[in-house]
Amino acid sequence: MDLRTVKIEKPETTNFILGQSHFIKTVEDIHEAVVQTNSSIKFGLGFCESSGPALVRWTGNDSNLIELAQKSALALSCGHCFILFMESGFPVNILNAIKNIPEVCAIFCATANPVEVIVAETEQGRGILGVIDGVKTKGIETEGDIKTRKEFLRKIGYKL
Repeated sequence: MDLRTVKIEKPETTNFILGQSHFIKTVEDIHEAVVQTNSSIKFGLGFCESSGPALVRWTGNDSNLIELAQKSALALSCGHCFILFMESGFPVNILNAIKNIPEVCAIFCATANPVEVIVAETEQGRGILGVIDGVKTKGIETEGDIKTRKEFLRKIGYKL
């Protein structure tokens, strides 16, 4: 078995969800979940088919995000993984809808952070072992940091 990391290359502010499912139907189901949850989200989805022609299947409503998803899925080439890039919305807005899709097995991350995906490769194929999401923790928050966190969440409308 060979271990490697695949860096997800994307614009700094672009959010994405990386997950695994078990059926080609995932492509249409994620598309429907996104537009039914928030029709203003721009998105692109890439899905790695894991049998038959083993293609990157794709969908979306933004050509740049679709291209990003296609390239990222191909770079990963891990059976039944999907990567959903989005703008004009955040993962927190659609994450439950994605997790409630029957064929979705796992979510590895939902972030705008820099991400490296840890991939194992065998003679059979490739699989995701985990992700490195963002940077190493630098310390414990202070009372001042708590105040800043709470103010930020209220400023962006996530808390009253």
